[in-house]
Amino acid sequence: MQLFFNPDISEKDSLVTFPRDESKHIVKVLRKNEGDKLNLTNGKGLLFQAEIISADPKHCVVKILSFEEQPAPPYYLHMIVAPTKMNDRYEWFLEKAMEIGVHEITPVICDHSERKVVKLERYERVLLSAMKQSLHLSFPKLNEPIGFNDLMAQELEGSRFIAHCEDVNEKPYLQKKLQARQRVNILIGPEGDFSPEEIEMAKNKNWQQISLGESRLRTETAAIVACHTVALVNQDT
Repeated sequence: MQLFFNPDISEKDSLVTFPRDESKHIVKVLRKNEGDKLNLTNGKGLLFQAEIISADPKHCVVKILSFEEQPAPPYYLHMIVAPTKMNDRYEWFLEKAMEIGVHEITPVICDHSERKVVKLERYERVLLSAMKQSLHLSFPKLNEPIGFNDLMAQELEGSRFIAHCEDVNEKPYLQKKLQARQRVNILIGPEGDFSPEEIEMAKNKNWQQISLGESRLRTETAAIVACHTVALVNQDT
C-alpha cells in the first residue's frame, strides 16, 4: 500500500485538492490518472480511500470514497532527546522512532549539548517520510526545543525516566520499570551525557534513573533502544 498525506482532510470532506508539490508527485512521478485509487491519511489516525477525478499536476483533486479509523495504541510514548552534534544521527533517530512508534518528541538542550539550534521543519519532513513508508496513520507531536532546567520545571503526565551513564550497576533496566498501557516520558542526553548537576536535579524532581543495557550507547542508539523497549512491553496488550 502506498500512503499519501494531507493534514486538512476530515471525515466530512467529499473532495480534496493536493498542494502543488504533492500533485506533481502523484501525476508526474507516479503517473496516476483519473480513476486511480489512493490511500490518504490526515496523520490523526484516519485512513481514507479516494479516487482521482482530476489528474492535474498543479492541483490534483480526489473524491473521498470511504474512511476508517485506526485504533489508538494502548500507550503513549514521549521521547525527550538531546540533539546530536551530527544532525543526520538525530534524523536517523526520528526516522526509526516513527517506524517503531512514538507519539511525542521534544529536543532538549543540556549542559553538554554541542548542537543547540535545530530545524523543526526538516525534522517534520523526516517524520512525514517515515510515516508514509511505515504506513502509520498518526503523526507525532514535535515540540520546540526546551532547556533542561525548563523541562525539569514542567509537570509531565505519566511515568518519567532518565537514562544516563552514571551509577551503571545501581540502576534498574527500563523494561523492569515499565508497565503496559502507560503514558511514558523518557529523557536521553547528549553525546557527553548529562552533567552531574543535571542528574542530581532530575533525581530531586523524581525522575526515575534507568539503564538501557550494559553497553555504552550513542544518543540516537539509546533513544531507539528505549522506543523499542516500550513497544515490546506493550505488544499484544
